[in-house]
Amino acid sequence: MKLGRREFLQMAAGAAALPAVPRLAKAHVYPTRAVRWIVPFTPGGPTDTVVRPMAQWLSERLGQPFVIDNRPGAGTNVGTEAVVRAPADGYTLLAMAPSSAINATLYEKLNFNVVRDIAPVATITRQAQVMVVNPSFPARTVPEFIAFAKANPGKINMASAGTGTAQHLAGELFKMMTRIKMVHVPYRGGAPAITDLIAGQVQVMFTSPLGLIEFIRAGKLRAIAVTTATRSEALPGVPPVADFVPGFETTTWFGVGAPMNTPTEIVDKLNKEINAALADPRMKARISDMGAAPFVSSPADFGKLIADETQKWAKVVKFAGLKPE
Repeated sequence: MKLGRREFLQMAAGAAALPAVPRLAKAHVYPTRAVRWIVPFTPGGPTDTVVRPMAQWLSERLGQPFVIDNRPGAGTNVGTEAVVRAPADGYTLLAMAPSSAINATLYEKLNFNVVRDIAPVATITRQAQVMVVNPSFPARTVPEFIAFAKANPGKINMASAGTGTAQHLAGELFKMMTRIKMVHVPYRGGAPAITDLIAGQVQVMFTSPLGLIEFIRAGKLRAIAVTTATRSEALPGVPPVADFVPGFETTTWFGVGAPMNTPTEIVDKLNKEINAALADPRMKARISDMGAAPFVSSPADFGKLIADETQKWAKVVKFAGLKPE
């Protein structure tokens, strides 16, 4: 039987669409079992605080458990590599933070490349870091802090949650842009660093406001600036560093990644559901209580953020001559 041109084109179009049917069906039913969400940090930290409510929301929304699996070690590289090596089927996810971009240049030899090996799925929150000092510290403003540091080079101890963390790099960026000297004091996590800051063992820290708001309100810590270009809703009375150091900006963000080659349909479904969660008034209120803000993006937008952050922090790592501990 000879086919006419119209019939041939209709059949060709139908045949071309056939491979898409299983993919669409797969995305429609996903997930059919538990999803493992690897958090490359110790339990109880800021990443846990953000990820766990989202995991609970997705579990209820999609009808399958999203199980948190804390895999700390090697500055988040242990957990990240576990995701890179996992099957690209949507059942292993990665909690991502600025360290995902920082480590690309901090570590000379990695068994993976985040931009190449992790598929960006969605962002969850973004917030300012806050520059906090012990209340006994003489400076109350950024200009006073810079002046004191220049008059007392190397006499200010700057705490962080560890070498190469977002807190550390924010402080190094501040040092680079102001040309002051401070002594970096790395801790094994943010909690012990904040404890020593309150006790006066160290003088300053750049860190997420998660868990700090009450210390600031109680007068146990003094917030002198936020690290975003504009004021933070969580700390509206605190000016940005950029008001005094033009161009200074750094944020703490949290997002979701998956092994590269995870089906696009699954990535898009997760992105859609996470963005729906961020529009939920209850989730928005919970995030606001953390001192953060919902951060909605497409997978492509998130990929650009990771690439941009990788380039930005590479300059700071090089300037400070940083090496992993």
